[in-house]
Amino acid sequence: MDSYADPVATMGDRLTAAREGVGLTVDQMAEQLGLRPETLEGWEVDQAEPTPSILGRIAAIAGVSPVWLLTAEGAGPQDTAAGQALRSELRELRQLLAEACARIERMEEALGHG
Repeated sequence: MDSYADPVATMGDRLTAAREGVGLTVDQMAEQLGLRPETLEGWEVDQAEPTPSILGRIAAIAGVSPVWLLTAEGAGPQDTAAGQALRSELRELRQLLAEACARIERMEEALGHG
């Protein structure tokens, strides 16, 4: 049974599961949403709740139903082997992208100060 569909799971629990289901950190998800990480962290620990429009954006990024985020009914995160492999590849690609961005910044600094 999906523990995030359990009646004791909160919306914050489901927000965390959705974010982790697509392999995003709090910082990465917050950046995609245009929020401060502290805001997202607050939602994940049930200190506050996102607006309906933000909830819809979270659902779209995470590939889950907004209704699932609210009520645990409907399509939640997928835990298939294929999904895990895709998330692993996505994490690797994000790491490569971060490394490439860091190299670009170093090169731009070197050229700008040279």
